[in-house]
Amino acid sequence: MTDGAGRSVPVPRKVERIFPAGPPAAIQIYTLAPELLLGWPRANRPEELEFLLPEVGRRPELGRITGRGNTANLETVLALKPDLIVDAGSTRQTFVELADRVQAQTGIPYALLDGRFERIPASYAVLGDLVGRRERARELARHAEAAMETVRGRCLAVAPERRPRVYYARGPAGLETGLRGSINVEILEFLGLRNVAQEVAGGLANVSIEQVLRWDPEVIITIDISFAETVRDNPLWQGVRAVRDGRVHLSPKLPFGWVDFPPGVNRLIGLWWLGQRVYPERFPEDLRALTREFYQRFYQVTPNDAQVARVLSGRG
Repeated sequence: MTDGAGRSVPVPRKVERIFPAGPPAAIQIYTLAPELLLGWPRANRPEELEFLLPEVGRRPELGRITGRGNTANLETVLALKPDLIVDAGSTRQTFVELADRVQAQTGIPYALLDGRFERIPASYAVLGDLVGRRERARELARHAEAAMETVRGRCLAVAPERRPRVYYARGPAGLETGLRGSINVEILEFLGLRNVAQEVAGGLANVSIEQVLRWDPEVIITIDISFAETVRDNPLWQGVRAVRDGRVHLSPKLPFGWVDFPPGVNRLIGLWWLGQRVYPERFPEDLRALTREFYQRFYQVTPNDAQVARVLSGRG
């Protein structure tokens, strides 16, 4: 079969055991066919397990083949006897070569999925073909595509000059951010938001508070609890418009991040959250209901009201 990088992958007729090469792959496999997932790149924490199928969420830590801190050695992979290795992320030549090398060394088919946010529906179709779950893959792809079209359409209807300047803050000091084209700010750019750090292309970068003051963002999105809880009382940040106006928003992260961390299909529900935070007047939907529906469809669990409230608080 053909994977997301256009490679021909010799997939077994029946796939029953999949080794995920990294976190985005693990999450996408879980949403499509959880019973096939051998384990996780990192063991899920108790607060994360609450929002996953118990028998799957508790599967063991396997390490990772790709990304920062690749910790899975090929002996470990071979011992698990997977029918297929799946990675979701970049399809650049570096990762194609890695997939080819691991496949040659282990004899295990290694499929790459295109991990770009806009390619999520297509990557579900590819994964569905690879593992024989085409109907379920079509269902998830349809819902992904509908959310992407709806939320993006409303955001892009705002004239470019009226779109707020947004700063994505990472780390306890809030001074790490994503430059233009960074996978960490991919859904901000997908919605046409004005990333204040867009002058330079790149990945994550450290910036100074003086630079943030010059950018003067109107909205700050963060994934760091300590930064969100202290920024309003931090005199260094008092001159930033988003802080003065109370528009610092802590992204939900259970069981996986809604904006980033990891950059996988888990970000689909983050579209609605981000749209509401930036354009509340354009998104009257009940985010609690949308959260419950997404978790039922993609994570196959039904959170109660208290759990949904805890998810939306971003505090875990």
